[in-house]
Amino acid sequence: MTTLALILLATAALCVVFAGVFLLAKLINNYGAVDIAWSYAFAGLAAFYAICGQGWPVRRALIGAMVCLWSLRLGSHLLRRVAGHHPEEDGRYQQLRQDWSENFLPKMFGFFQMQAVSVIYLGIPFLLIAQNPARHLELLEIAGLIIWLLALSGEGLADTQLNAFKRNPDNRGKVCDIGLWRYSRHPNYFFEWLIWVGYFVFALASPWGWLAILSPLSILWLLLRVTGIPMTEEQNIRSKGDAYRRYQRTTSAFVPWIPKRPHHD
Repeated sequence: MTTLALILLATAALCVVFAGVFLLAKLINNYGAVDIAWSYAFAGLAAFYAICGQGWPVRRALIGAMVCLWSLRLGSHLLRRVAGHHPEEDGRYQQLRQDWSENFLPKMFGFFQMQAVSVIYLGIPFLLIAQNPARHLELLEIAGLIIWLLALSGEGLADTQLNAFKRNPDNRGKVCDIGLWRYSRHPNYFFEWLIWVGYFVFALASPWGWLAILSPLSILWLLLRVTGIPMTEEQNIRSKGDAYRRYQRTTSAFVPWIPKRPHHD
């Protein structure tokens, strides 16, 4: 199957899937379901490329396994989180209900469709890798795999530490500043971005692999400027107030770093 045919078929399929997820989210009145669908969609996309791509089967199987492992872990983590809070909706989507109060449903449907397209766009590295015919692994691909392994481990550890903190009723309303969260306010986001860096480095060994830089750059922009840190921090300030503001003054927002000493007012 040609590269263009792969892209068109995958795009059509994902747009249909996300339309179905929109109807389900409307039915349960919780639009946080889109985060779960977005995470799981990469597993489906990578499996499709791995099966239908024209590259070396070993490489196709490797990138397919890498993406599926990451996608299913992240999707399952988000599924537990959304289900655990249901029917209460994530604060980001509660805010969108207010911001989009006029024509809310059409705007939210468009948002879901944009998520489908974003999966195709961000999946560029997987497509390039799956089409690479070279019958051996390059050093860049091994380096990308190592970065991916370290990042996946870091993201899993950050999520585990946050979940353990939240499960303790004594921590209700408090700021998680233990483990990796002592060195970054969003270590999960940092390692999520690093996973995409790993995919990019892996893709560099493939023809046109430099195009894969679009994925980590886009993820970085989303995390730092759009739906990641800005919206999460707004929600944390609303729920935790001055305690979170003090945390902001002492702890790196993204890259794990040594915390500053708190200033005494």
